[in-house]
Amino acid sequence: MKNNFLKTALVLFLTLNLTGCTFIFQKGRRSDAQKIEELSAQLDELSRSKSMLEQKLSQEISDKQVKLQMMEKGLVITVVGDLLFDSGKAKIRPEAYPLLDKVSAVLKDNMRQFNIGIEGHTDNVPIKRSGWKSNWELSTARALSVLHYLAQDQGISPERLSAIGYGEYRPVASNDSKSGRKQNRRVEIVILPNVTKVKGDRTVQPEQLKEPEDNLK
Repeated sequence: MKNNFLKTALVLFLTLNLTGCTFIFQKGRRSDAQKIEELSAQLDELSRSKSMLEQKLSQEISDKQVKLQMMEKGLVITVVGDLLFDSGKAKIRPEAYPLLDKVSAVLKDNMRQFNIGIEGHTDNVPIKRSGWKSNWELSTARALSVLHYLAQDQGISPERLSAIGYGEYRPVASNDSKSGRKQNRRVEIVILPNVTKVKGDRTVQPEQLKEPEDNLK
């Protein structure tokens, strides 16, 4: 009973967050009910994939190199940045390839219907000698390195992938301690639920939400 309640709450929360504040539930409206049903099914798929990843990455999770979380933005696979990269570098360390291979196998074989966002994060230590202009450039380059590995080496469709760098500006711990800075140096691989907005009583696909080019000038 408790799990069903939590799942329902998460479905509603995801629906509102991923479709924006213009989404309004109306009693009996078919499009609303269908959207909740679709998102609920996706949530089940994400939960199954999370369990599968927990099995494959049990050692890495035990060693606190990887964390798996169901969050409002989707299923988040957090990888400690020090495992993936040397200090100030954006080239993936050879030791990290087996971990990324395990993740990509699940992404390819069990989660083909989901898009994947890759987020790079750093601590707040200023760039000094590595040649990057700022932590933004470093975090973005690291996210792109993971993206290119998944696409070019692991064969994940490029259409499913996106990358972004947040630099030091989305910390998960205090930068005042060494352990906190280590947690903030990370890459998050986010499995994104596929949610479309509703306009009237019909479902609007993402490409239909774009403004006409004439309106952008």
